Amino acid sequence: MDISMKKLNISFFILLQILFFFLLNFISCELLVIRESLKKNNLSAVPSNFLFGTASSAYQYEGGFLADGKGLNNWDVYSHKPGNLIVDGSNADIAVDHYHRYLEDIDLMHSLGVNSYRFSISWARILPKGRFGEINEAELEDRYGSWLSPESQEDFAYFADICFKSFGDRVKYWVTFNEPDFQVKFGYRLGIFPPLRCSRPFGNCTYGDSEKEPFIAAHNIILAHIAAVHVYRTKYQESQRGSIGIVLHCMWYEPISNSVADKLAAERAQSFSINWFLEPIIYGRYPREMQNILGSILPEFTTTEKQKLNQGLDFIGVNHYTSFYVKDCMFSACEPGPGTSKTEGFWAQSSQKNGIPIGEPTEISWLNVYPQGMDKIVTYLKHKYHNIPMIITENGYGDVIKADSTIDELLHDEKRIDFMDRHLDALSTAIKKGANVKGYFAWSLLDNFEWNSGYTARFGLHHVDNKTLMRRPKMSATWYKNFIAEHRKWKGPDQQQLEDANDSPFYY
Repeated sequence: MDISMKKLNISFFILLQILFFFLLNFISCELLVIRESLKKNNLSAVPSNFLFGTASSAYQYEGGFLADGKGLNNWDVYSHKPGNLIVDGSNADIAVDHYHRYLEDIDLMHSLGVNSYRFSISWARILPKGRFGEINEAELEDRYGSWLSPESQEDFAYFADICFKSFGDRVKYWVTFNEPDFQVKFGYRLGIFPPLRCSRPFGNCTYGDSEKEPFIAAHNIILAHIAAVHVYRTKYQESQRGSIGIVLHCMWYEPISNSVADKLAAERAQSFSINWFLEPIIYGRYPREMQNILGSILPEFTTTEKQKLNQGLDFIGVNHYTSFYVKDCMFSACEPGPGTSKTEGFWAQSSQKNGIPIGEPTEISWLNVYPQGMDKIVTYLKHKYHNIPMIITENGYGDVIKADSTIDELLHDEKRIDFMDRHLDALSTAIKKGANVKGYFAWSLLDNFEWNSGYTARFGLHHVDNKTLMRRPKMSATWYKNFIAEHRKWKGPDQQQLEDANDSPFYY
């Protein structure tokens, strides 16, 4: 990809699965009235060098199924298998054809006035035949079990090294993995994502062990992250002056009551999700709650690994969409469901309390609108991890395409505007209280392929016609454009010049 394109003055923010954040010098001058409470009370808390961007991912966007020698990834294989769980029978062979239309999409970003862009580089494009030139990534599952084998750590470090070497003169922010907490849950416990491994009662898969394999896979992902961080810090960071982190899917878990048991259950829910990865990476150990419940099921780190794990990131990427109530299942009986088993931590989640939703329900089954969760999860991470820099790497509102949906209805997305407005307000509140947040990335620039939901779920600021691939801005695109412009106007040139003078990659 030509990175000396028109209009771009770029530093990159790469995800090593890999996700890039391009810092684009773009200006938007069209203004819209922003909520007075946000403008007056909270815009001043957000620094002028804050990263405002949009997010994407390779498989969901690119298309170019086998273009330019690309190998197969596990979703290429899965989406072509009869009987998969993709609801509309689609795949991402074409997706939104970002691989061939990236210049057009950069123009869309330019029109928004964003200063950053997050996108991923497919492992199967960089190394279509693997580390030894004999196999492609999709076949790593057959060769040694992929993330169930320690060999995956070496393969990932090799991949990361190539990316650091090739792009590090421009990339200043790197992320190793996107949502590994969900990858292991869906791929190795529930068996609804590749590699489709599980056991009863969690699912009905041909292979797998839902009680053990998620912890083995997570262990190797954590060590693969550390291997990549070690390569970067020892070979590249000093000269390239970048930073490196990881992204987790961070839901807020609200205790369903004020009881001690439910409060402890909410903490266990975090321990068996985001802290499962962050505590080892930052503190060199698994959460105490996991150790106490799982015992020998939980893999152990060697002394050498613990030394490498200590402070193994420069920032935390936060993908936040929604929140749930949590109740205790350790001392109280619970109906079977997400979180209730021993290996999940003995907690139950619900979107309702006494029949009342935690927030406004949406057409996406798992998504309730609870903006307070943004403030709460960011504040929680601030206190839990000593205010390590954070970036909101995904946040967005989804709706579902129906047979009778009209283009006018799809473009007039007032609920998405309200969602973004209220979540940015909540984020600004957290920043005002001292949270060290460096950026916000809307999911997503375009409607795209949403995994097992196919093209039925739409999160984009721009509508994409599935037949013509024509992009059209929704009302939310104009709103986001004007929000960013209002932020620049609010900060003023003197404050922006002062903050830009201190604008550099951050380290922990």
